[in-house]
Amino acid sequence: MIPTTQRESLLLPLVDQPAAPEERSDAARNRARLLDTAAQLVAEHGPCALTMDELARRAGVGKGTVFRRFGSRAGLMRALLDHSERELQAAFLSGPPPLGPGAGPVDRLVAFGRACLEVTLIEGDLQAAAQPGRYTHVVYSTHVAHVAMLLRQAGAPGDPRLMAESLLATIEAPLVLHQMRDLNAPLPRIAQSWETLVRALLPPE
Repeated sequence: MIPTTQRESLLLPLVDQPAAPEERSDAARNRARLLDTAAQLVAEHGPCALTMDELARRAGVGKGTVFRRFGSRAGLMRALLDHSERELQAAFLSGPPPLGPGAGPVDRLVAFGRACLEVTLIEGDLQAAAQPGRYTHVVYSTHVAHVAMLLRQAGAPGDPRLMAESLLATIEAPLVLHQMRDLNAPLPRIAQSWETLVRALLPPE
């Protein structure tokens, strides 16, 4: 298991400022509810459907509430990506196996790729548009560090950092969306391809 201090060092900073202490619990719940609703909108209709007006209507709140919370549509998209990444990080740092600690490194790598693909299915267009500095972004660095750690634990040959980047390149949002939309490859087949690649690269556990 990753030590607590290392787990905390991998977590993303908040996108927006925290609420005032007296509002913190209610504000956090309301923010999470809005972001869950935003993720649902993207999953159902794509990122173009995610507007401040539509989010307010779907969530049953005033438009002013959405603007106060996120500031702008761009701020909402950044917050949605941050929200999704925090959930993914919590799952692979301290969630149940096989994604979280408690399973072998190969099984954890397989589960990590599958979890990343599920996120891409929901928010791939947002990722592609909102992270132009992809390879210097804290999210990318966190994923590389996690995959490199599992590769070392699994006894992978070669440079774990470079291998981690090569593996992650196969599940980046633009490529996965191309495979789904242009090649008509369903997500389970792409996930199976990830698992086949991982298991072929690593010695059996």
